[in-house]
Amino acid sequence: MKKQFLLISVLILLFSCFPAVSAQEDSWTCINGHEGNTGKFCTECGAPRPAAEETWTCINGHGGNTGKFCSECGAPKNAEPVPAKPETAESLYEQGLAYWQEKDYTNAFTYFLTAAKMGHAEAQNKLGLCYYSGAGVMKDYPEAIKWFKMAAEQGYASAQNNLGVLYNDGNGVQQDYAEAFRWFKMAAEQGNASAQNHLGDCYYNGFGVQQDFYEAAEWYRLAADQGYAKAQNNLGELYSFGLGVPQDYAEMTKWYRLAAEQGYDNAQNGLGAAYEKGNGVPQDYAEAVKWWRLSAEQGNGWAQYKLGWYYDTGTGVQQDYTEAAKWYRLAAEQDVGSAQYALGTCYYDGNGVQQDYSEAVRWYKLAADQGNDSAQNALGYCYRNGYGVQQDNAEAVKWFRLAAERNNVSAQHNLGFCYENGIGVTADQTEAQRWYDRAIKNGYKE
Repeated sequence: MKKQFLLISVLILLFSCFPAVSAQEDSWTCINGHEGNTGKFCTECGAPRPAAEETWTCINGHGGNTGKFCSECGAPKNAEPVPAKPETAESLYEQGLAYWQEKDYTNAFTYFLTAAKMGHAEAQNKLGLCYYSGAGVMKDYPEAIKWFKMAAEQGYASAQNNLGVLYNDGNGVQQDYAEAFRWFKMAAEQGNASAQNHLGDCYYNGFGVQQDFYEAAEWYRLAADQGYAKAQNNLGELYSFGLGVPQDYAEMTKWYRLAAEQGYDNAQNGLGAAYEKGNGVPQDYAEAVKWWRLSAEQGNGWAQYKLGWYYDTGTGVQQDYTEAAKWYRLAAEQDVGSAQYALGTCYYDGNGVQQDYSEAVRWYKLAADQGNDSAQNALGYCYRNGYGVQQDNAEAVKWFRLAAERNNVSAQHNLGFCYENGIGVTADQTEAQRWYDRAIKNGYKE
């Protein structure tokens, strides 16, 4: 009996040391998805058999890991987060600038704001520009002033120049030319080309300082020598009229050309005029048309008018009334009086457009209200004859007089005719002869 008990005990001990393997009970799936494993390691990829007590969460928040590395991001087990390196004002500004260049103004604003609050002058200036232009934030001139001033008081030239512009234009602050001049001068003395040009404008116009064409020329030249197109154009204009510098058409065209070749429309227009008149360059109508076209295509109203006139008269190009009317209209819609008068004449004569006296009167009136004497005379003629308006001799005399007093010879003759024949006024031969004489003196010919 004792022997049987001993045998049973030995068998129990043996079974407890060598448990039976059951594929059904012990099979497991590894972290890489391989099924049917029974040992301690996956037979396909070697991943260890997961144990409930060994699961862990990595520093990036991925849970359920069992190996030495996170199965999602590769972070090592028990790795501690590395403290983030503090952002500097400069690094924040650089990130904002990158967004700015990508035209992502919303993100640019966020980074500029953070850097600006840390005292970064360039970021403060850029933040001011955001508020000034409404880039990434609602437009707000007082806020623009605030940030420009912070940067300007740190000596940042671009902000000083921008602050000067706001005081000059009265945006966000009461207009103050003296204050504008003060900030422009600070920036200009640091070599800021835009501020040097603005300072030249102050001296040219006498804004915030006594008018001085010589000083204007000096500041324009400093900016122009840096390649600043507006200043090159302005210096060209001074040479054109002999203001602060000797009149010199060759110098005029030199500076106009430098600015025109940078695409500055006013300089292109000026260069076109130089070729038309032969000032500083050989007279060349085709070359004039070339520069006026470049300027006109950028929306320069005066160049559009001149291009229309050249098509109207066939000067430098093949005559084309339709093209003339097109350019006249573009200029007229920008309130260029000469173009409004010319477009009115197109409608009066039916050149390039369907003849329409009412439309002619509309454009004549717009030009006449701006003081265009040719339009005033034409409007008087329409009222006298009832073209496009109800006939009204008194109104005709009114417009003839306005033009005549501006030395329009046709209007002087027409006014004399009204006095001679009692049209819209009491007949007065003496007054009639006075106006006839003025017309003849000014070159009137039948």
